[in-house]
Amino acid sequence: MYTGFVKTNMQQNRRVLCPSYIAGLLLLTSCSASIDVGGVEAPVAAKEQGAHIVQVSSAVENLIRSKKISGAIVLVQHKGRIIHNRAYGFRDVENRDPFEPDDILRIYSMTKPIVSVGILMLAEEGKLNLSDPVAKFIPEFAKIKVLEGKQNVAPRRPPTIRDLLTHTAGLTYGFFSDTEVDRAYKRNHPLFSSNNQQMIDKLTTHPLIAHPGERWHYSVATDVLGHLIERVSGRSLGDFLTTQIFLPLGMKDTAFFIEAKKLSRFASSYTNGVVLRERYNKSPYQSPWRIQSGGGGLISTAPDYLKFSQMMLNDGRYPGGRLVDEASIKAMTRNHLPKGELAYGYFGFGYGVRVQISDWGLKGHIGEYGWDGAASTHFWISPADELVVIALSQRQPFSNQLQEVIKPLIYKAIAARSP
Repeated sequence: MYTGFVKTNMQQNRRVLCPSYIAGLLLLTSCSASIDVGGVEAPVAAKEQGAHIVQVSSAVENLIRSKKISGAIVLVQHKGRIIHNRAYGFRDVENRDPFEPDDILRIYSMTKPIVSVGILMLAEEGKLNLSDPVAKFIPEFAKIKVLEGKQNVAPRRPPTIRDLLTHTAGLTYGFFSDTEVDRAYKRNHPLFSSNNQQMIDKLTTHPLIAHPGERWHYSVATDVLGHLIERVSGRSLGDFLTTQIFLPLGMKDTAFFIEAKKLSRFASSYTNGVVLRERYNKSPYQSPWRIQSGGGGLISTAPDYLKFSQMMLNDGRYPGGRLVDEASIKAMTRNHLPKGELAYGYFGFGYGVRVQISDWGLKGHIGEYGWDGAASTHFWISPADELVVIALSQRQPFSNQLQEVIKPLIYKAIAARSP
């Protein structure tokens, strides 16, 4: 499933509808252990340092007390040092099981940047070019049309892999707008499939909503990229991501399903008012046969996603070597949208990530990039500040409130730490 969220333009105080994918704290040294402070009424850890970091704890706890979220994990790394790593509230409210810093959560659309890196890896190996038509690898795309008025017409040019990366291929999601194409998706939705081939078979019966390369529209594009990885590599998406990304980076808890031995660390998800939506031990994520969705199928942890984010911040390098070239990361994290086109009316967009192209002060630094997930999970990276933030909750429908309340406090905190 997918849901929508409202994002605020902090400078202009306007609000726009933006789609997203559905379905104890110490100032630490780099080698310090995490402190687990769970519970709705958990006090702020006594050894916490820095007024603004303390305020992060208060802000998250206020969200829990007001039943906006059941709990959260917030992990902040600044200049290579973890300055905040705390779990709040409950992983499972019914059992009163407190969140712990390494618990496993549904990250939904935070899958997209990982799959985008996988595409860049294949491009570096010479197995594809970003300018290649999608139909070169997925021939079913050769027949796709564009809906103009009431007629299906040939696209002005074929959709390319780069179009998929930037959500300018003309695809949609079927949930967030009400065009004739969206209505067609609802009648035969590509994502309601048992595997990625079936997803492509359904998808290519529907026309595009716009000519490729002309309009930004959030869509199932990264699901197509996931299947493209399968076609090019000859492996399942899960196998490719595991061997090429997760194992090298040490992302031991990131996968498309939850293993039985890890089930006790898997969070339940909740809707408004902390009403149970999906119990951890009744989740379809227990099935290893569920569709490996490139657009939103992964589960992960804050420590795992920090490893991926640190690789991004390091321009492709990680402690064991290099995953992708610096040029690939630079390209991935800059704006590629046509002149005059903005994501959600405010942002640039790279390859699977939103790019901050204007200064919003404490609410967004130029060059910052990141993405969110349908269960109200967030990450952002500010290269100029050497900052990585992972903020994870399990609230659906999507809400941006966790990110909105902690971001200004975190930027204040790192400003106070900087020489």
